[in-house]
Amino acid sequence: MTFSQVLREENKDIFQAIFDHPFVDGIGKGDVSDQAIAHYIKADFEYLNAFIRIYGIAVAKCDLRDDMRFFDEQIQFVLNSEIHPHHNFCDHIGVGYDELQGYPLPPTADHYVKHMMYHAQLGSLGETLCALLPCPWTYLEIGQELMEKYQPNENHPFYQWISFYADEEVGKITTEMRERLDKIAENSSFEQQQKMKEAFRKSCQLELSFWEMAYTCEEWPLKDAVISK
Repeated sequence: MTFSQVLREENKDIFQAIFDHPFVDGIGKGDVSDQAIAHYIKADFEYLNAFIRIYGIAVAKCDLRDDMRFFDEQIQFVLNSEIHPHHNFCDHIGVGYDELQGYPLPPTADHYVKHMMYHAQLGSLGETLCALLPCPWTYLEIGQELMEKYQPNENHPFYQWISFYADEEVGKITTEMRERLDKIAENSSFEQQQKMKEAFRKSCQLELSFWEMAYTCEEWPLKDAVISK
C-alpha cells in the first residue's frame, strides 16, 4: 500500500465515527438545528482563514514551483469556492453570511488550528501535509457517503453542500495531496513517517471533535472578562 493508503486504513475508525456523527448524518437527513449550523459556520469561517495561512507556510517550504503552484491553487479554492457550502447553510437558517464572521474560535477549533500551525511552523512539508489532508479527505468521503446513503435531489435542503463535497474537484484536490504526500514519504525516514502519521491521526481526531463542537455549540467555560483600568 502507499503511505496515504496506510493512513486511511489506520484511521478507518475515526472516518467511520465521523460518518456516524449526528451532525454529519443530520446533513444527510436534512435535519440539523439552526443553532448548530450557525455555530459551525462561525468556527469554520475562522478555521478556513487559518487553513489559508498554513497553505502559505507550505508554499514557503517548497523547493519546486509546481509545488508552490499547487498550494496557491488551494488558497484560491478556499477563498473562491468553499464559500458555496457555507452559503447553503446560511440560506437554510436565514442568516446572512457576513453576520457569522469574526467570532472567536471555540476550544476545539482553537486547538485544531494550533495543532496544524505547530506542524506547519516546526515540522517538515510532509508533516504539514498530514496535518492539512484530513480536512479535504474527510469532507470528500462525507459527501460521497451522504450522496450514496440518502441520494439527495435538488429539493434536499443541503443538496448544494453534499454535492459540493462529493464533487470531482474536491476528489482531485484530495488525490493530488495524497500523491504529493506519498512521494515525500518514500524519501522519509521511519522517524519522519511516524511524525507524519501522528499529525494525520490528530487532525482526524480533531475533525471528529469539530463536528461534536458544532453539534453541542461548544463554548469556553468562562466568558472573557472585561479588564477595567
